[in-house]
Amino acid sequence: MALLRRPDVVEATEAVLRRAQTSLPGWVVRSIESALRRERSEIARYHLEAILDNIRIAEADARPICQDTGLPVFHVEIGDRCHIDFDLWEAIAEGVRMATAKGMLRPNVVDPLNRSNTGDNTGPGMPCLIVDGVAGDALRITAFPKGAGSENMSFLGMLNPADDPLDYILENLAERVSNACPPVFVGVGIGGTFDQAASLAKRAVMGIPGDSEEELLLLKRINDLGIGPMGLGGDTTALGVKIERAFCHTASLPVAVNLQCWANRRATVIVTEDGWSIE
Repeated sequence: MALLRRPDVVEATEAVLRRAQTSLPGWVVRSIESALRRERSEIARYHLEAILDNIRIAEADARPICQDTGLPVFHVEIGDRCHIDFDLWEAIAEGVRMATAKGMLRPNVVDPLNRSNTGDNTGPGMPCLIVDGVAGDALRITAFPKGAGSENMSFLGMLNPADDPLDYILENLAERVSNACPPVFVGVGIGGTFDQAASLAKRAVMGIPGDSEEELLLLKRINDLGIGPMGLGGDTTALGVKIERAFCHTASLPVAVNLQCWANRRATVIVTEDGWSIE
């Protein structure tokens, strides 16, 4: 068994948030660069170039990519040979508080009813942890800061089994996506229960890219809308689509869509009994 230490988890959480806030994954940057090469609209090319400049400046200056530093969302994978004798959620929350104090997160977390702000991005339900058990002797923490612009434009519907999920997605995206800081990444959850569909959509948007026949068709249909970067027209409304599915009741067809803006921030840290390192 690998005995993990609480201080390592706290430090690793602060470090992975810092990386996620200031530096996008290479595949995200390459997706935007590829879109710029294909884009035919002059105004769209201008905005894609501005996005790439923003990314370079943020990384060079070690500053957050966007002023909306998002909610602290994490995918936590716990190895079956890990021994954790402390409150893992609280250790990650302490890392979030440290990152907030150091300016890597704006204080975004508020009570949903009275809107009071804790000032440190923690509180009931925050940070949000998506937890999986895996084989191994390490703890893998992926930070996925989720901004409100794209999150607010996400949606879920309980469709009739005879309905076409892609038509439903396109109709809603056409009305919403311009307010989600496009070009966007689109996570889709189809099937399961009401809450399971939303969870599938979140996992999908965290795991993009996708290249199945359905995913490529939906990506093309979204881009054919012509909404473009920042909603000002162009060929590039979405940069990627991922669909996750679960079997559902014969009388149900839940469909959820979780959007992520072009700033698809994520970074992963590995914690072992010997310490931690950014992946």
